[in-house]
Amino acid sequence: MSSPIALGIDLGTSELKAVLLDEGGTVLAHAGVRLGISRPQAGWSEQDPESWWQACLSALHQLRQSQPDAYARLRCIGLSGQMHGAVLLDQADRVLRPAILWDDSRAIVQAQWLQQLHPEFAAVTGSLPMAGLTAPKLLWLRQHEPQIFNEISCVLSPKDYLRLRLTGERISDVSDAAGTLWLDVAKRDWYEPMVQACGLRLQQLPRLVEGSAASAGLSAAAAQQLGLHAELLVAGGGGDNPVSAVGIGAIAAGDGFITLGTSAAIVAITDHAAGNPASAVHSFCHALPQRWYTMGAMLAGASCLRWVTQLLGQANEQALLQLVQQRLPQTQPIAAAVPLFLPYLAGERTPHNDPLLRGGFMNLDYDSSPAMLGYAVLEGVGFGLLDALHAVQSAGVAVGACALVGGGARSNYWAQLLSNLLDREIHTLIGSELSACIGAAKLGFLAYGQGAALLASGMPVKDRFFPVAAQQPMLQERYRKFRGLLAAAQALHD
Repeated sequence: MSSPIALGIDLGTSELKAVLLDEGGTVLAHAGVRLGISRPQAGWSEQDPESWWQACLSALHQLRQSQPDAYARLRCIGLSGQMHGAVLLDQADRVLRPAILWDDSRAIVQAQWLQQLHPEFAAVTGSLPMAGLTAPKLLWLRQHEPQIFNEISCVLSPKDYLRLRLTGERISDVSDAAGTLWLDVAKRDWYEPMVQACGLRLQQLPRLVEGSAASAGLSAAAAQQLGLHAELLVAGGGGDNPVSAVGIGAIAAGDGFITLGTSAAIVAITDHAAGNPASAVHSFCHALPQRWYTMGAMLAGASCLRWVTQLLGQANEQALLQLVQQRLPQTQPIAAAVPLFLPYLAGERTPHNDPLLRGGFMNLDYDSSPAMLGYAVLEGVGFGLLDALHAVQSAGVAVGACALVGGGARSNYWAQLLSNLLDREIHTLIGSELSACIGAAKLGFLAYGQGAALLASGMPVKDRFFPVAAQQPMLQERYRKFRGLLAAAQALHD
């Protein structure tokens, strides 16, 4: 009998990626399809779920064309995806409106209302109500689009819409469900009081499974469309951060990693639910049973580098990074005249829980150069992660050496800067840009009854970075000044 292959699909915000993984953990092929975002009003962020499905079809077509033999040996599928999105379905599973995404801030008032009315819920749901989470979005819809709200038969997270198209079933997993604010995180089941507070019924939410469990089989229609076997198993899967953790091998209490993509986060794996809602620290379910993770999240991460690259008219991000490295080498302490940057281009979660907070440069003068501004952005994101680290530690969670994953991990300069700022070892991994896809494929194998050995194996270390003591006094002083700018930034929207 030919060896089985797992398909891992990761539905990101800007790209859908897919991989074919063999039982030894080798990526045989990978494909990616870019996605667009609609921003019809300031603070809004939406996508058409049909575009996700079309991207999925395109990615799988690429895999089938490049590896027809491996594609024919597919036996299981795992799913990963952006969290906190709201996909609204009617009784016939038709999408009622564009999906409202994780970085949409329209539901600020509704999040505040939930917190004021039910402050005790945060201890159960693992998070403060925030505009970016799913629950407040439904309150906004009930108030502003009541006709659509009244037609809702089911609310799905983004990757679970792909499952619906693959299997015909309305199913989610506990890790993605934890990001909705409707889950009792410790019990790993829907929390009916919060569901009812949003004007919904439990019947309007999908059935829950663990990420490593079988959820459903591929429908006959999808199998024919994709050239696969009907009833091919689809695992529960999970949200992008916990599935990335599976991909890199962060599966045991004490493991930690930093994601530096469009957004950014510090994640620490735990064996129990451990959050600090007062500091906007999340406690969510891992994609594996009997595991959780504590997370400090930033709304803008490597996207800040993309933004400043365009602002400065640089050819690309790599060109700006090279300029920074040439003009501000890490062998010398950073001069006090270098500007400071607040990385709040999309508001902030941990520890400020303020979606209206905005970023900016301070300490500019006539000598401020593109290299200085580029450096300030790298440092400012690092300072934001240091804020998040302190908040995670306030939940009683220890954070040791961290893997660095996401697009920002391609920069050794940034990795070293983060090591200096966070005062701990940072290591990058070979293949980490596909960590969520690989994690999804691993979950597929587990649901198929294989892959236990794969679960324990992580990714090979690419580089290790250790704190440089000579750099730290100046960075600590700059961090003190960075923290002092927060009140002024908050006052701009009061």
